[in-house]
Amino acid sequence: MRHYMRLLLSLAAVAVFMWILSLFGFNTKVIVEATLLAMTPLALAAIGESLNEKAGTVNIGLEGIFLISALTGVYVAEVTGNGVIGLLGGALVGAFIGFVFGVLSVYGRGDQIIAGMGINIFALGFVPYSLMALWGTPGIRIPPREVLVPPIDTPLISISGVTILTIFIAIAAHYILHRTKIGLWIKAAGEMPEALDVAGVRVDLIRISASTVGGMLAGLGGAFMPLAWFGGIVKEISAGRGFIALACLVSAGLEPILALGFAFVFGFAESIAFTVAVTPGFKEAVPYHLILMIPYITTLVIVAIFIGKRRFPIALATPYSRE
Repeated sequence: MRHYMRLLLSLAAVAVFMWILSLFGFNTKVIVEATLLAMTPLALAAIGESLNEKAGTVNIGLEGIFLISALTGVYVAEVTGNGVIGLLGGALVGAFIGFVFGVLSVYGRGDQIIAGMGINIFALGFVPYSLMALWGTPGIRIPPREVLVPPIDTPLISISGVTILTIFIAIAAHYILHRTKIGLWIKAAGEMPEALDVAGVRVDLIRISASTVGGMLAGLGGAFMPLAWFGGIVKEISAGRGFIALACLVSAGLEPILALGFAFVFGFAESIAFTVAVTPGFKEAVPYHLILMIPYITTLVIVAIFIGKRRFPIALATPYSRE
């Protein structure tokens, strides 16, 4: 409960800051819409990784999954002429990466941190090469407008359907973890895999399944960025968001609902950075690149505040073998 109170205080601080911005003439509706867009990929990746780490495996390759799934999402959307199918393509490639990671971690007993770093490093080379190989463009691709996924207009704000889905996924993940037998198995795989094994449940399948679902959600977040947010892909489209998603997860203590809340806070920091950076008067007074550091400074501050109180699964990142 203490963790939820701290998150509520953070959200209250966001509300107060937004009110102050409105006094200076900023359009708070635009800021909220930008915040929700920035929140979505962070929340999806953090929720997926919460299931993964609850099960006992840790994948720090979210940055790489973002990059590869963003590329795949655009390619599939252009081939099929449908942005929604492009989102599914990104989710599927993310699931495949998560599955491979799970197999390497569980059966190969590989070092999970090194494997995650490998995903990130591979993506850094694979995406620029593929952009050139597929479209002949050095580092950027703008897909046709008709394959982009438009937001849903409501009386209050415009919001992406993927954002709405993300909120439901967070609620569903929380319910599964804390109210179902599957959630009990997932948590047992990370806390006491020996006991789960004795109960007749295969630890390897639980961990690989969680890793696959985590990769799928990160992949959906990666495809969301070019198809429903930016309207195109560049070779550095993730811009550290995979690591910010990990910061959301750590700050939330691996809880999906809390991860959604912290993703909103980080998304707000990013939307503020871009809003201020293009506002006349501010952009002349403060260096542009200094303003764009706001999301990363916010990440460091929040993690420094919250990480000391967090507890992680006992068997996290520890391969399990039946005796």
